[in-house]
Parts: sequence; C-alpha cells; structure tokens
Amino acid sequence: MFGLGWGEMVVVGLVALIVVGPKELPVMFRTVGRFAGKARGMAREFSRAMEDAADEAGVKDIAGDLKNMSNPKKYGLDKVKEATDFAKWEPSEPTKLREGSETAKLAEERAEAAKKIHEVSARKAQERLDREAAAKAAEAAPDTPEPAPKDAKA
Repeated sequence: MFGLGWGEMVVVGLVALIVVGPKELPVMFRTVGRFAGKARGMAREFSRAMEDAADEAGVKDIAGDLKNMSNPKKYGLDKVKEATDFAKWEPSEPTKLREGSETAKLAEERAEAAKKIHEVSARKAQERLDREAAAKAAEAAPDTPEPAPKDAKA
C-alpha cells in the first residue's frame, strides 16, 4: 500500500490494536482504506487532466513531429549519408567526370600520385622487413667460429 513489507505492516497493526483498541480497529482500517482510495482517485484525475491539457496544447503532435524529424529516412538523410561515404570512393575513377575537364585531369593526377605513393610505401616496407630478417639471421648464426683456447704452460 505505502511500500511497507509484511513485517512492517504487522508491527503497524499491533500498534494500532494497542492504541485504538480491538473494537475501533476495523473502523479505523476502513477509514484509512477509504482515504487511500480517494487519494488514488484524485491522483488519477489529476493525471488525466494534465494529459488532456497536453493534448489541447498539441504536445503529442509536437512529440510526434520531433520523432519524425529524428528519422533520417523521413527526410532523405540516408541518401545524403550514402553520397558522402568516402570509404566507397575510389580515386582511380575519373571516367565518371567529363573527359577533358580540369576536374578529370586533376583526379587522374591525384590517382597516379596515390598509386605511386602506395607502391613506394610497399617497397620500403618490404625492404625494412628484409633487413630485419637478415639481422635476425646474422644474430642466430655466428659469422666465424671462435678459436679454441690454447693451453698455457706455467
């Protein structure tokens, strides 16, 4: 009822029995029950009145509009995201541009530069890996065997 557990309700009942007496206890509990029922009814009525006022003010309509605004498909924003997804863009496709235009020429130059950078980077990385492998091999196998110590006569 008021968030009390069974133990607390038993204690309250015993205290009420001692204070009010066994004759008046059912009348008191009935009165408390009626009061709690009236309080719940008033709370429900207040909630309904607030919802009705919100409906009249158009709060539900505004909430619906806000929900729709946050939906990207409703306003075509999903297509904008697709169009600006640069992960799918390949610089080596200047054919989609008008041939002979400055933009197409610039795109071709950039594609060639990107290709060269990629090739040089791959070659340098492979050279570094080869050097590291050679250094490990040199450490694992000694260059020259060490001479055996000569016995010294004293």
